[in-house]
Amino acid sequence: MQSIGEIDSYFEDRPRLFDQYVADIRTKRAVERDIEIIGEAVNRILKKNNDFELENAQKIIGTRNRIAHGYDKISDDLIWSIVINHLPKLKEEIVALMKL
Repeated sequence: MQSIGEIDSYFEDRPRLFDQYVADIRTKRAVERDIEIIGEAVNRILKKNNDFELENAQKIIGTRNRIAHGYDKISDDLIWSIVINHLPKLKEEIVALMKL
């Protein structure tokens, strides 16, 4: 949840525009790092609790591995899609799980 909050904070004083994101190397690297942290957290949770249900858990871990190990170049489009489309849903899932 902390890493999602950090990613949100990178855009709180400006609109979320892809072109601005691509031009800002510091924000790009910070977002990528936070996505790595999210993936590592999901990986650790699954190792402790195999029954933990989180949609796209394996994709989250896979993205973390691609970023961390540089298996292939991570495209700005992919990271931006995660920020815009997937993180809000992940945030909702985590909030719901924390209420259990």
